Amino acid sequence: MKTLILMRHGKSSWGDPTLDDHDRCLNERGIASAKALGDWLRDKGYSPDMALVSTALRTRETFDELSLPCGPQYHGTLYLAEPDVMLASLRKAVGDTVLMIGHNPGIGWLAQDLVTHPPAHPRFDDYPTGATLVVRFAVKDWAEVRPGGGEVLDFIAPRDLMP
Repeated sequence: MKTLILMRHGKSSWGDPTLDDHDRCLNERGIASAKALGDWLRDKGYSPDMALVSTALRTRETFDELSLPCGPQYHGTLYLAEPDVMLASLRKAVGDTVLMIGHNPGIGWLAQDLVTHPPAHPRFDDYPTGATLVVRFAVKDWAEVRPGGGEVLDFIAPRDLMP
């Protein structure tokens, strides 16, 4: 069995219009959400042994604020990636539980593609910032993961954790 934690980065700042999109940082709510999501992951026992993270500043900061025990692998190909690119990266992963942090719309589309049945959550279809899907696959190797083969274990959006 393999478990994927598929997370969209936290809410980012639009305060400096001169910044390149890749260099936008998290805003205060994004930082607080990432910390809450890290607490939620630990409380639920979802402990990744590998993290695949887009090179964008907001995804790197999201990972840092989660305070998880594994180290990140930064992949430029995950920046604004389409679902097929993200799936190709996942299929090269090692470990039993992998965290992937990326961007919409690709990460939301990948979440929809991977699950057998979507979770009964009103925000799953639009995959807001910080949205996190935990999905299990009955495979021995990540290379065997196929669309429609994942069983949803959990789905949460930061507003579920914070006022």
